[in-house]
Amino acid sequence: MTPITAKSGALLALCCITAIAGVGSVFELSSGQPELGSMTTGIILALSIPLTGLSFWAAVQDTKANIK
Repeated sequence: MTPITAKSGALLALCCITAIAGVGSVFELSSGQPELGSMTTGIILALSIPLTGLSFWAAVQDTKANIK
């Protein structure tokens, strides 16, 4: 019996997407000429870091709450 719910699955998916966006932003900024511009790419990077951590933490908390 697995304690993973749809909510924790969605949170983990969000965690993966934001982590990928963060890594992509770092590569774009390090290239010197980001396609979306430095400001937009920097904003994406700045938002993706806390969203990755928060969504992972929330997924773990949801899973822990469903363990019986």
